[in-house]
Amino acid sequence: MKAIWHNAVIAESDKTVVVESNHYFPPSAVHVDLLKNSGTHTFCPWKGEASYYDVIVNGQVNRDAAWYYPDPKTEASQIKGYIAFWKGVKIVE
Repeated sequence: MKAIWHNAVIAESDKTVVVESNHYFPPSAVHVDLLKNSGTHTFCPWKGEASYYDVIVNGQVNRDAAWYYPDPKTEASQIKGYIAFWKGVKIVE
């Protein structure tokens, strides 16, 4: 699976974890140089608190387009630190 935005591959892995139709990429498969901590946090009742990244490609900023659970609840422990994408980031095989 690949995460692509503005023709840049942000992440690529054959070991994503799918939760609620979202592909979570292992941190080692993500080009973290294209991410910047956004300071945004949200809460999911069964996964816990999510933290967000802005995705930045060629000066274009996609705010809060990536998220992860640094310390998920037990039920979601398989996605600890894994990164998922939305807001126009295409996930393709």
